Amino acid sequence: MKKAPIRIPAAVYEGLEAVRISGGTNMLDRPRVIEIAEMMGYDETAEWLHENRRLYAEGIFAGFVADEKGGA
Repeated sequence: MKKAPIRIPAAVYEGLEAVRISGGTNMLDRPRVIEIAEMMGYDETAEWLHENRRLYAEGIFAGFVADEKGGA
């Protein structure tokens, strides 16, 4: 059974997409994703990644969806 996508704040989603599109790292390399997000000015994304390791791992395989309400 497929898991539902992980709901994340829209600003975090935007940062993750920017890192992914940049091609600067494999998205499984969470520490490098954090570094790139910070370098690109996506501080909220970097902070979320620091605080939500498990949710990020789940989202890598289930997908992410932007939640305008900001709930994760």
